[in-house]
Amino acid sequence: MTGPGFLAVDSGGSGLRVVVGARGRGPLARSESGEPVRTGARGLDAGHFLEQLVPMARALCAEAGSVRLEAAVVGAAGMASLGDALRAELPDALGRELGVRRVVLAADAVTAYVGAVGPRPGAVIAAGTGLIAIGTDLTCWRRADGWGHLLGDCGGGAWIGRAGLEAAMRAHDGRRGGSARLLASAEELFGPAAGLPGRLYPRTDRPAVLASFAPRVGECAAGGDPVAAGILRAAAGHMADSAAAVSPAAGAPVVGLTGGLLRMGAVLLGPLEEELAERLPGARRIMAEGDPLDGAARIAEDLATGAFALPGDDTLLWVTSPAGTGVTRAGDLRA
Repeated sequence: MTGPGFLAVDSGGSGLRVVVGARGRGPLARSESGEPVRTGARGLDAGHFLEQLVPMARALCAEAGSVRLEAAVVGAAGMASLGDALRAELPDALGRELGVRRVVLAADAVTAYVGAVGPRPGAVIAAGTGLIAIGTDLTCWRRADGWGHLLGDCGGGAWIGRAGLEAAMRAHDGRRGGSARLLASAEELFGPAAGLPGRLYPRTDRPAVLASFAPRVGECAAGGDPVAAGILRAAAGHMADSAAAVSPAAGAPVVGLTGGLLRMGAVLLGPLEEELAERLPGARRIMAEGDPLDGAARIAEDLATGAFALPGDDTLLWVTSPAGTGVTRAGDLRA
């Protein structure tokens, strides 16, 4: 049966994840591409994005029962800084190819936020290889960190892994602040310590390589290593600092936690709970209700039903319609 529906997309390092759903029935069909969207001189490649998305969306509409798409939400890693081509080309293309009338282009931090806590005031820490915090009072968005492993991402997986490897190299040299346990773990994972710079520095995926050592830091901390435990305590402090920077000033904030780094468990979550209590007294910490794709689907369904109430932003949450109508204020949207 044909009916009004929505399209939700999560674009990240592992490719596209796509959901098609219908008003009042939620997500009905989903698929994955497994191929990340290319980047070029204009940032994220809109043509490559559409080559993957359009056939997937059409197939999912048929699978879901000939759903007629009214709204689309695209959450993408890099949207804030690399999304100019997507913002310029996707709204008209989605209208032309799929008949979509309403389009939201969002940073993946925003879809992670909505997936974690829903469309309500609060703050969310998204902790994976990198780290970003994002918050809203439903009038504007605030972000902290997310600046990459050279300039920030403090407390994220790459940050923890790098700190752990630095402590390993200190132990290798006989300098203060080293950890014999971290050194042994690093050599087990990467080989002799003296050869680590030659194996690490030429890599183009250095953040991922650094982050691969973060679980080893967690294991050493859980085993009683004080240097590893100190690294995780410092990471928790950085996370709490970012959450405090974006949390709404009024009321007792909700702080959501999302991202693969949190699978480290109590060895990280325990210090994080303490650091958040110090910086945000009265805050209520919750684990994520869903992931960024769930957040994109929630935004898309709200957009299709006229319940959309999130604030727009030039880079973080860009709300528009096809045929060049431009950015639309959230309060002006209607089903």
